[in-house]
Amino acid sequence: MLVAITEKFRKVSFIEFCIYSSIYLATGIVMNSIGIYFEIVRFENWWQIITCYALYMVPVSILIKEYSFFNQYCYGLLAVGVLELCGYTFQTSYVYPNNILSQLFTPYNVTLAMTLFFAIYFPLGNMLVSYIYKKITPQKKLLQ
Repeated sequence: MLVAITEKFRKVSFIEFCIYSSIYLATGIVMNSIGIYFEIVRFENWWQIITCYALYMVPVSILIKEYSFFNQYCYGLLAVGVLELCGYTFQTSYVYPNNILSQLFTPYNVTLAMTLFFAIYFPLGNMLVSYIYKKITPQKKLLQ
């Protein structure tokens, strides 16, 4: 099993890894900024954007990128669920009181709503990385 996991990482080129990191870090900065601006949720520390989006979500994306959209979303639910649960349990994520999500889903369901939303990042992120990678790398053309 460990061999299969390491093989998935070996298949990813340096350029592809840079695309993953850039997209996920940019997404993390934007989402944290939106959370702060609308007073929904925020990270307690700026560096959590790096640990969560680049060091956690990128490897998960790489491990599940070969699966179908639906399966990537399902694995994303598990990955984000663990991340959200730890963030709120260890109080490294802050939920603003009476925020829009709390009003919409009740305070008890904010973590569930966040998990259901952020799990879509994995299949969409993999699709975007694949698209960009194909556009910026020369493709070999077959002889006709």
